[in-house]
Amino acid sequence: MKRDLYIDFAKGFATLAIIFIHTVFWSGQFYVPTELRVLSLLIDVPLFFALSGLTSGGNIEKTLYRLLKLQITFMIFVTFLFFLDYFFKVFGLNFFGLDWMKNFYSTFGAKYVPINISDIPQWQNLGNWYLHQYTNADTFPVVMGSFWYLKVYFILTVFGVLILKFFPKHINWFIGLCFGSTLIFNTLPQFYPTGQVGYVAFYLGLFLVAHQLKGKKIPTKWIPFLYGILVLILIFLFWNYGKEIFLKMNKAKFPPKLLYIFWSSFSLLTLFVLYNRLKITKESFITYIGKNAIFFYFAQGMSSSLVYFLVVPLKDKMAWWLLMILIYLINVGIAVLIAKGLKKLDTFGWKILEFLRKKTTSI
Repeated sequence: MKRDLYIDFAKGFATLAIIFIHTVFWSGQFYVPTELRVLSLLIDVPLFFALSGLTSGGNIEKTLYRLLKLQITFMIFVTFLFFLDYFFKVFGLNFFGLDWMKNFYSTFGAKYVPINISDIPQWQNLGNWYLHQYTNADTFPVVMGSFWYLKVYFILTVFGVLILKFFPKHINWFIGLCFGSTLIFNTLPQFYPTGQVGYVAFYLGLFLVAHQLKGKKIPTKWIPFLYGILVLILIFLFWNYGKEIFLKMNKAKFPPKLLYIFWSSFSLLTLFVLYNRLKITKESFITYIGKNAIFFYFAQGMSSSLVYFLVVPLKDKMAWWLLMILIYLINVGIAVLIAKGLKKLDTFGWKILEFLRKKTTSI
């Protein structure tokens, strides 16, 4: 089956948007206006869940095998991250001392200075990462801050494929259940559950909606009507609450509240409108990112941590918008280099596992 480059293009574009979000929300906290940081959330992770739905199917074996491969790739990456963080601490403590290390970590902000900087490996952190409990990686704080998506993706993909396999005629009922639960959680916030339930309820519904649109095209006559509804809601919110309500956007993201869901609806609608309309026929830098989205997702956490060390000395020396553009371009460039390295690391890790498999099966 021929690969749909539109999906790769959309993944690549969404990945670049995530890098922008993590540029302005992490190191950008020092210089980027709040209004622009909120605006950046227009194109966010809901696109990835929708894209997963557009490429989903009811093949349980294939889906679980894909998730297993992703888990192993994830474990290879976090093992590399663990030792990179550990060896940096050993080097820093032995050559520069504890005070220098604390000053180094203070670049990320006071709350990211580790209470205990030790040259003894904290193996429990690696175990927690394997099990998707994302305790902080001190040297690269953005990495674990962006991994919440991965846990939700694993959970909803399992539920999603089970629904597609065993309840193919009742998918709309499950969509209603997911979005109905989301509405109840938001209108009666005292019942909003802790943990992953709120995340999965909304994003699983989105996943299933996208699956229902797989291979289809939104009718042209519906497009102005759908965008019109979103614009009317936007006008209503501004008219009654002013821009102050949108300054709370980031708090409405974890877990997803109605305000954030509405805000992300603009990019989601655009994704579905362009699906089967925008024909991408040639490979490009963006489709390359889309094909390797998981490595770029890992890489951007590292690159978004590294750019702090450019932002802090430069934030008072140039206009904020110029610095933002510069840091974003540098962030993308570093992410490209790291992603290429991580892809090679992943290949090397799989070779080691294959070597061990052969050795153990031959005994």
